[in-house]
Amino acid sequence: EQVAYIKRHYHPVSAKEVIEAVRGNNELPRNAALLTFDDGYIDHFINVFPVLEKEKIHGCFFPPGKCVMERAVLDVNKIHYILATASDYSRLIHKINASVEERRADFGLEMLSAYWGRYAVANRFDPAEVVYIKRILQVGLPIQLRSEITNALFNEFVSNDEKAFANELYMDADQLRCLLSAGMTVGSHGYDHYWLDALDSAGQEREVDRSLEFLDGLGVARTDWIMCYPYGAWNDGLLGILRRKGCALGLT
Repeated sequence: EQVAYIKRHYHPVSAKEVIEAVRGNNELPRNAALLTFDDGYIDHFINVFPVLEKEKIHGCFFPPGKCVMERAVLDVNKIHYILATASDYSRLIHKINASVEERRADFGLEMLSAYWGRYAVANRFDPAEVVYIKRILQVGLPIQLRSEITNALFNEFVSNDEKAFANELYMDADQLRCLLSAGMTVGSHGYDHYWLDALDSAGQEREVDRSLEFLDGLGVARTDWIMCYPYGAWNDGLLGILRRKGCALGLT
């Protein structure tokens, strides 16, 4: 139904058409639409791909390398499932805050009130408590600590068999190669799905390089590759790295 709506009101185009338009080599049709699918979910292969093939529509797929190559559940998805399973948000916040207090000296952390003031801000999707949980575990704490806390909460509330969980959640490399062989685009979504604007230059370059090594293994060309920024997050420093490495297009 969604694809039928899109075809009535928009003109689906391919990634190649968009790249050529950005370069001034062609013009996109009126109401052009590029369909993109992030995070490498197996749902994209089982449900999305057959529809796109049937309707002869091009799709762009952006899997983070870690979930495919390591069969590890991304922290962003661990947080989704933690929130879905442990509906008592105050309990989660208590556990997170207790870990912050316990490890403050080890990591030179701020006071809890500073984190709460910065991240507990409701948006159109979530109440303040949920935004706080997401942001402090996605970007607010040092990578090592937020991964430790997220892993502990995932094991307690969701599953202690991460590999089995990942196998049910994400596509594998052969399925991604199948998308490529059918003419779909597979691009970069980072390796660990970090907020790229929160990393220093060395961290950004490492994330980009690891994702490109992953794409190399799938057979994706290093020319005219596309980056889809995790969480839509980017900065000027990242753009310089991407240009230097042959990225043709960045998507939020």
